Amino acid sequence: MSIRFDDQVAIVTGAGGGIGKEHALELARRGAKVVVNDLGGSVDGSGTSDAAEAVVQQIKSEGGEAMANGASVTDLPAIQSMVKDVMDKWGRIDILVNNAGILRDKSFHNVTLEDFNLVMDVHFQGTLNCTHTIYPIMREQGYGRIVFTSSSSGVFGNFGQSNYGAAKMAMVGLMNTLKIEGQKYNVFSNSITPVAYTRMTEGLIPEDFGKNMQPEYVTPAVIYLSSDQAPNGAIMSAGAGVFSRIFIHETMGVSLGTGEDMTAENIAANWDNISNMDDARALQNGGEQTMKTVSYTHLTLPTIYSV
Repeated sequence: MSIRFDDQVAIVTGAGGGIGKEHALELARRGAKVVVNDLGGSVDGSGTSDAAEAVVQQIKSEGGEAMANGASVTDLPAIQSMVKDVMDKWGRIDILVNNAGILRDKSFHNVTLEDFNLVMDVHFQGTLNCTHTIYPIMREQGYGRIVFTSSSSGVFGNFGQSNYGAAKMAMVGLMNTLKIEGQKYNVFSNSITPVAYTRMTEGLIPEDFGKNMQPEYVTPAVIYLSSDQAPNGAIMSAGAGVFSRIFIHETMGVSLGTGEDMTAENIAANWDNISNMDDARALQNGGEQTMKTVSYTHLTLPTIYSV
């Protein structure tokens, strides 16, 4: 069955170029009314431009319906004003794609707190501003899809991106709670870790290699996660036509008891058993971890090697 967004309204932040632009264009092609939000700044967040308006004009030239918005996602009153304008014009918001971002890459030893905080402000606080403003609307209308643009730098780490990685993993933490709180209202939250050759990655990825990693190759994943067929609470990697799912697992671990065997030395001695992935599982919430830990004390436990 074809995925369509007729009569739905989507907001895509950071949609003036790169993968955000491709998301906005494809949502519009599939029937959504699209809000193209973009400050129009450079990769490091400086400056402004009319990038959002250019994307809107392209959508309209293809027969779609869209409106431009140049607010910075870090400006909460401006985001609230944007949402009010959307509701006044179209009366609902069905999809939010949190995509706005900048880079200030330096090793942790060299990064300034100013640059660290600026990246956190745009990526995470900006995402929070948009999501916190729009989530109540979705909850009230009984439908919504929220997509967080995370990164492998957050999930797995990457040299020189402590600020970026911290912000991107914070999105996953927010998603993990919203998937629980929003489920009964049919508001589903998911994350994507894109792999694409854009102006933000052109200094990191060789151009020849990047030809197979075009921004539009990420968009099918966002279309799926924005649809009524979407899962809830998934982290999906997408790039170069490859789509995969990322899980956060916890091993079964080893119980040392609460007596004299509960020592740092016995943790060291049992590290291989603690790290054994054979029975690892993805937990759905923090409560499952607590129940697993408590119930484990009543199970037949692996052999403990004391030192």
